[in-house]
Amino acid sequence: MRLWRRPLDADKIVVPRGKISVLVERCKGCGFCVEFCPRDVLAISETFNQKGYHPPYALHPEQCVACGLCEMLCPEFAIHVREEMEVAP
Repeated sequence: MRLWRRPLDADKIVVPRGKISVLVERCKGCGFCVEFCPRDVLAISETFNQKGYHPPYALHPEQCVACGLCEMLCPEFAIHVREEMEVAP
C-alpha cells in the first residue's frame, strides 16, 4: 500500500518483524490465514500433510510484522508468530 504522505515521525517508528511457524500436521487447510493476512505473507503450498490437506507456508516472510492475525484466526492452532527483531524503516 502506497501512501501519498509520510508521518512526521516516520524515522522514529520501529517496525516489528515476525517469524511464522506452521505445525503442518495440525493444519486442516482452511486457508483463513492466507485469506486474511494483511501483508500477504502466507500462501497455500502444493504439498500435502498426512491428513491430505495443503498447509500454508511463508511466501514472503520478510514482510511479516508480527500482527498475530493468522495465529488468532487459525481454528486448529497450527500457526504461531514470534516477534523476532525490530528494524527501523
